[in-house]
Parts: sequence; structure tokens; C-alpha cells
Amino acid sequence: MKKAKELLEIIPKMNSFPKFGRVARVVGLMIESQGPESSVGDVCRIHLTDGEKEDSVILAEVVGFREEIVILMPYSNITDISSGCLVECTGKPLEVKVGMNLIGKVLDSMGNPIDGSPLPKGLSTVRTEQDPPNVMIRMPISEKLAVGVKAIDGMLTVGNGQRVGIFAGSGVGKSTLLGMIARNTTADLNVIGLIGERGREVREFIERDLGPEGLSKTIVVAATSDQPALMRIKGAFTATAIAEYFRDKGLNVMLMMDSVTRVAMAQREIGLAVGEPPATRGYTPSVFSILPKLLERTGTNDVGAITAFYTVLVDGDDMNEPIADAVRGILDGHIVLDRTLANKGQYPAINVLKSVSRLMNHIASPEHVKAAEKLRELYYTYDKSEDLINIGAYKRGTSREIDEAIEYEAHITNFLKQSYQENVQMEDSIEELISLAPGGGT
Repeated sequence: MKKAKELLEIIPKMNSFPKFGRVARVVGLMIESQGPESSVGDVCRIHLTDGEKEDSVILAEVVGFREEIVILMPYSNITDISSGCLVECTGKPLEVKVGMNLIGKVLDSMGNPIDGSPLPKGLSTVRTEQDPPNVMIRMPISEKLAVGVKAIDGMLTVGNGQRVGIFAGSGVGKSTLLGMIARNTTADLNVIGLIGERGREVREFIERDLGPEGLSKTIVVAATSDQPALMRIKGAFTATAIAEYFRDKGLNVMLMMDSVTRVAMAQREIGLAVGEPPATRGYTPSVFSILPKLLERTGTNDVGAITAFYTVLVDGDDMNEPIADAVRGILDGHIVLDRTLANKGQYPAINVLKSVSRLMNHIASPEHVKAAEKLRELYYTYDKSEDLINIGAYKRGTSREIDEAIEYEAHITNFLKQSYQENVQMEDSIEELISLAPGGGT
């Protein structure tokens, strides 16, 4: 009797509908709602007033608050939302289903198969937004990881768990290089995030660049350029969360994201919509806070490793534009694709003089490192003197270094060239590199 009396006293004080609110207005990309009680990052369901529609619920995410107003951004089109629509808060952030049965699938940002097929059974649920591994449980990178590209395996050796940026303007071969790496790598599994791509290019990349061989050990997450900004950002976080799941299972995962620049552009759209001031070249402060949160999630932990390649679009081939500069400062190395080399017909168009792997000296043998340094020195000498050589202003015998560079230039260029269908074993690349260097790398 006493317990029943206590309950009767508590009931009037309870808020019976703490998780519901109403749409007040829609402004541009944003939905403003009176309620519900929620936190930033919570997923909400917006129930459409026309219950006869096949899709009567639209998902949105809480991105901010303005006084008593909850600011939401939808995951899909907002044309059916009207004033007064019921807003229901789920009380948790976006979660996706992950498991081995997803290998070979092409997913959207919500983790659902794009072809409309049902999700396989036996999957686990993971949050798309997680904290990076504790710095004290990150295992040091000590092993090389083969990617099957001579220029990278030989001159820019990548470690298992390293994070590398691929910097290039449009049309210089980023997607083709990612396809080569996905097909040829010795990693256990690939996760590829296609963020902000043209709709036409998604299937072309899967069928032409990736191919059946690559897709058989790959999970693709695609968020095309026509989708809302929030979906493009969630595509990047979903791909990272999938890679993290397999890393925590002890696998060596290869994560490739094309491109992190479009993730930054999507975050800029959201930041401007919620009232952030533009800072550097129109990018809002939240852009430069979200980049390390995303990029630092990859790498090693105490059981597995995620080796990551992030492509970065550089406007007008300007390597010092804000996003390129910020990403380069976070990652463990960068590969620069040079339009001049592409125009010469050198593919992949990797400029080894502008590229660097910060871990190569720690994971490659001394003989390998010395050979790579020698070839880089010869290549630099030739590049510096190329104009004089081409116009005939340089006479043989004037400089021993230039004479040697001229002798080796064709061999080095031939080493750096590779057909996109060709797979070269890392051991063969290193052996060829050492034999090519003057003195055999000694």
C-alpha cells in the first residue's frame, strides 16, 4: 500500500512525452523543431502527416540548438515534411549492421545494400561515431604492407597501419590508383568509401577499376554528390566504423576513402546552415575539428590495424589549400599525383620527389632505403636540369652528377610506370629497385 502511494505521488511529476516534439519550420537544409529532449548526434524520426505514403518516416539527426529550438538535418529529401509533423527522438546516434557476410556488398551511408536486397543475417550493431584508439594501446608500426604498385612499394613503402593521403587535382588517376591498390594489396579486407562521387562513377569504379577480383574481398560504402550533406558525412563515418569492426576482430584492414575533401565540403554546408562563421577560405571551424576525429580513428590498436589511403582534391593543383594542408599535417605520409607526369603518359602519375612516407626509414631494410634515396637523388638532379638538357644548353662532361642522372633517367621512369592491370609483388619491386641503383644499393 505504501509503495502504491509513492508511485501515485511520482506519476504527476513525470514527463509522459519526453521524446517527442513538433516541426516548427524548415529553413533551407535545416528543420527546426519544438522538442524533443535530445542530444547532439541523436537520430530522430519525423513522422509525415500523410500516413498513406509508402515511406511515412524520415530520419534526421540533431545537429544543434537555438534557445528552445532543436535543429535537425535530414538524411533524405525533405519535400514531404510539413509544419506540425511529429518528431520522435530515438535517444541514440546512428548505428549500422556489420559482419563478414557484408563482404562483396555495396552499401549506402546507413549501411543498407544499395541494390535494395535485404541485409544478411548474423550481423553485429556498431555506432558510426566512435573515439580513436587510446594512444597507449596503439601498437608501433613495424611491418611493411604490399600494395602491388612499384612506385609505392619501392620508393614510398607503406607500413601496416599507416595512414597516407593521395593528393591530386581532378582527372589525374586517383580512382584508378585506388582500384590497383584494392586488387593487389595483401591486406585481409578492403573497405572503400566513395564520398561525393558522381552517380555515374560508382558503378564504373566497381566494375572497371575494382573488378570482380577486388570486390570479392571488399565492402563499398557509397554516398553520391546528389545526396544531402549529412549523408555524405555519414558515409565516411560508416566506412570507418566498418573498418574498425574488422580491426577489432584482429584483421589487417585496408580503408580507402575518395575523397576526404568532399567530407570537408559537406561539413562546411552543415556548419554554415547552423550559423557557424566562415573561417579559412569559406570553411567553418567545425571542418577542422572533424578531420582529426575522422582520420585518427584509423591506424593500429592492440589487436589489428587499419591501413588507410585518403584522396584529397587540390583545387588548381594547389597543395597548400586549407584542407590539403590540414590533412597532410594529420597523416603519416602523402602521395602526390602530378598532372605534368600524367600529360606525359606516365601512370600512375606519382611524383616521388613531392611524395613521402614518414615510416619508410623505420620499416624498410637499410639497403632498400639507401637504394631509394640514391634513385630519388638522381631523379631530382635530372628534374632540376631538364630544361637545360632539352634545349641543348647542357654539354656532356660538364657535371658528373647530371651525366649520371641522364644515364639513369629512362630506367627510373620505366620503373615508376605500371599498367593498371599489372600486379607486381613487393619483393620483386624492391629487388628491381636495388639492382637499378648505382652500386646495387650498397
